[in-house]
Amino acid sequence: MTDQTLHLHTSLLRPPVLQILRAAGYHSARPSVVDTLVELAARYMLLLAGSAAGHSAGNVSFPEPQLEDVRMAMQDCGVFRPQMTAVEEQWHGEEDTRGLDAFLDWVRGAANREIRRIAGMEGNAEGSKDVLDVDGAGEDFLTALKKKHSKTGEESRYQGTVLGKSGEDRPVRIEGGQAASVQEWAELQRQEAREPSSPGASSASSSLLSSAGPATSESAPATEDEHDGDSVLAEV
Repeated sequence: MTDQTLHLHTSLLRPPVLQILRAAGYHSARPSVVDTLVELAARYMLLLAGSAAGHSAGNVSFPEPQLEDVRMAMQDCGVFRPQMTAVEEQWHGEEDTRGLDAFLDWVRGAANREIRRIAGMEGNAEGSKDVLDVDGAGEDFLTALKKKHSKTGEESRYQGTVLGKSGEDRPVRIEGGQAASVQEWAELQRQEAREPSSPGASSASSSLLSSAGPATSESAPATEDEHDGDSVLAEV
């Protein structure tokens, strides 16, 4: 991951962390505190994703991670408490769902009502005067912000970026040459690779080989220094 990509992911994670803090009742924080919380959230998400990928790799029945893999990853990371281990569940002969039930009650409870509204999972609260309120309940804060800051519409301004819809692929035109596009050029290259070599090229290669002459395996005549060395060895 490059520094630019890491900076982009951190910038995208920062607004959700700020919204969570605001929903929890915090209205101000030091930048260093927010940066630390963003880093902790990113590391925890990477830990959950890595654990889920590990469980998915051991399950050969499905090529992609399943909900069960995510549940086991959350259990490995300590999300569900209290919870018996797999050995304890096998010993008692029943599945322990206390941790999962407590987690669902916490998520759906009154403590997280505000963050659910900001995430677009519930309608706006009665009497709320939040600046992010946009016509049409059920919109998350990111969609609301994009609509608020886009005068020409979300699709036209954010199209082709990470915040909008992917742009349509347009053909790349090549000026000059036989091919008018990259696809045609690639097809011409494949055709030339499939065609056999021309007779002129093969005859030229054979003439070059014949002009080189046969390689001789005879050794060159010994020099005067070599004869002197042989005579010294004979005398010894």
